[in-house]
Amino acid sequence: MLKGLAITPPILGRITIGKVVEQGGKRLPQKDDQFTLTSQLQTKGGWIPHPLDEQLRAEQEGKLRRIPIRLLFSDPDLNLRAEYALFDRQTARPLCVGDGEQCKRRTQDGMVTLDCPSPDGCPLAQGGACKPYGRLNVLIGDDDPLGSFIFRTTGFNSIRTLAARLAYFKAISGNRLACMSLELRLRGKSTRQSRGTAIFYVDITLREGWTLEETLAEAQRLDEFHQSTGFDQKALDKAAKAGFANGAFEDSAEESIDVVEEFYPEALETPLGKQDANAPVTLADKLQVKSQPQGKANSDTSTEEMDAPQGSEPQQPPPRQAKRA
Repeated sequence: MLKGLAITPPILGRITIGKVVEQGGKRLPQKDDQFTLTSQLQTKGGWIPHPLDEQLRAEQEGKLRRIPIRLLFSDPDLNLRAEYALFDRQTARPLCVGDGEQCKRRTQDGMVTLDCPSPDGCPLAQGGACKPYGRLNVLIGDDDPLGSFIFRTTGFNSIRTLAARLAYFKAISGNRLACMSLELRLRGKSTRQSRGTAIFYVDITLREGWTLEETLAEAQRLDEFHQSTGFDQKALDKAAKAGFANGAFEDSAEESIDVVEEFYPEALETPLGKQDANAPVTLADKLQVKSQPQGKANSDTSTEEMDAPQGSEPQQPPPRQAKRA
């Protein structure tokens, strides 16, 4: 296995509740009040819908706000990976990811592990460049038992709700989380901070029309069936854990461009792929300077929630050449 490359679940498509649109010459994220399932292909007009999108939408009178799902793993932390993430303003590469205790940071001297005080206490996180970033993998349909759809979000409400639900469902099912028939559901709320505007976030619930007892009984039946056929859930979880740990950053350089465009638009100082050859040092250089003892620092050491265009993901990056550069 290649070292330094995170081995992640195979992706069949994306789950979004937002998109990127062009306004005034700029590409900006835009919220939505429903889910959209897309393939991994996109054209100039945006991401191509997945066939399941039309099928599920027809069952809900056009507004897709519930998606029947199962989970790949019994360990909640494998299904939902959440971290604080800081991306380079010029290259869109991930520079630093942390969990509030420790972080992995890319520097000129390589990868280093440092204390992570969370964005509120980190001088490098000022300006909103570092914020929570979650990725949830779920199974939709029965075509591929190991192929998943990914939902990405920087929304605190979604991350907190999903983490709680996964932990609770694991507990009450007797560690049969991967055998439960569940549902991804879009919810809305208003807060004083949102000034009455609806904030949409994602939750995991029992399927429409199912009781808790029915769901638990079905999970036990499926678990027993898996054991009788030789399906080893514990081994699958172990393999996934090793794969995630094989790399410092989960998103590839190609995916990062899309992620930053949709979830960290304020982090981009210049359009990707259009940097001046005489541009100042990158954020990586600034991070290196800040990590040095005082006295050695150069003069420039500054770095410059809406629950998201949770587009859970990226949309149509600028020029495709930028991705291949």
